[in-house]
Amino acid sequence: MRLLPAQPPPGPFRPGFWRSPLRGPWLTSILGSLLLILTTITAVTGFLSHLAYNPDLGMNAIIDPSRDVPLPFALDFWPGGPSWLYRLNQGLHVNVGLVAIPFLLFKLWSVIPRLFAWPPAVSPAQAIERLSIALLVSSAVFLFATGIFNTSYDYAFQFNFVVAHYYAAVVFSASLVLHVAIKAPIIRRAYRERGVLKPLRDDLAHTRREPEDPHGGLVAPEPDEPTITRRGVLLFAGGGSLALLIANVGATIGGPLRPLAFLQPRREGAGGGGPGDFPVNKTAQSAGITPGQVAAGAYALDLGTRQLSRQELLALPQRTAKLPIACVEGWSSVQEWTGVPLAELARLAGAPDAEQCFVESLQERGILREATLTRGQFTADDALLALKVNGEDLTMDHGFPARVIVPGLPGVHNTKWVAKLTFRS
Repeated sequence: MRLLPAQPPPGPFRPGFWRSPLRGPWLTSILGSLLLILTTITAVTGFLSHLAYNPDLGMNAIIDPSRDVPLPFALDFWPGGPSWLYRLNQGLHVNVGLVAIPFLLFKLWSVIPRLFAWPPAVSPAQAIERLSIALLVSSAVFLFATGIFNTSYDYAFQFNFVVAHYYAAVVFSASLVLHVAIKAPIIRRAYRERGVLKPLRDDLAHTRREPEDPHGGLVAPEPDEPTITRRGVLLFAGGGSLALLIANVGATIGGPLRPLAFLQPRREGAGGGGPGDFPVNKTAQSAGITPGQVAAGAYALDLGTRQLSRQELLALPQRTAKLPIACVEGWSSVQEWTGVPLAELARLAGAPDAEQCFVESLQERGILREATLTRGQFTADDALLALKVNGEDLTMDHGFPARVIVPGLPGVHNTKWVAKLTFRS
């Protein structure tokens, strides 16, 4: 018994609906090849970012609210330096991800006739292939869309971004591997028959439709006259990518490009100058920090075995280092920090051989108010409990009276408004 009519429905399901003379296996292959490079970089740096977060370790488990206790096999993977490590990783992740967006859109445009193929599947194997494509497309759209929202610090969605982004990335990566394995013979055939770059040499007068697609669906049976070359398509996609890169990369690398980073809502220079005039993700007011909590005489750092006032912390040997704050959203800012080495505080707490440092904040209880540092991180030479920035006391928005700053770590683990440090084996 036939479940679907033999004739396709009207509209986009009809082969004659799609009339571009540019579509075909070669164009899809070249767009897919470029997109594969970009998405591979984005995926690898994304998984490395997740390892830097280390959500299976200690208080970092609060990143994933579904976990009540940390897993026993958490890895001490992410080192405490070099200072530019996470800045480089996350800069690549966000900026290459943005560069990939135009190529993703053009790739979807190039295969859109296949999305409306009729019948949807003619065999179980093809049904599995189309399911993998559905997972690939939906997870890619989800990752890029939520990633853009995250770079804008706009969490309109009501779910944990880190958790959702991670699991969507797992689905995307698995679907991508399967898709590449299935399409590799078609890509090789397209390059063998037409060359890798040869079609890019055609001007408009010599732009013709591709030979018949043996798998059907991409080459228009009755194409319109071309209005752009295939080279023009790639230049158009590349121009969009370049515009997105310029509009964001300054937030990562700074310098003269920083004022051009209009896609980033957190910018230096918005505070009118001064040593504390650099971006923040969360202000003291939004975190529920009141002046009374940090006033002279009210604050004391709890080390478990003893408590230290801010004046006592300032009386300890100080270290100064230029270190970046590098956040998951892709922005970073290098400042000069002064404070007490965390390794010295471990010694004062009577735990010089501790393996972990649990950091707790004055912030009202909520996601990411606590962090766990591994031994390699808190014993790094420039891992500090910072008390000053650029020669002056921290502002409240930057963590006054004290904040953690560790080389090479995600900004979220550089806890502000530190209330307690617990050093454990």
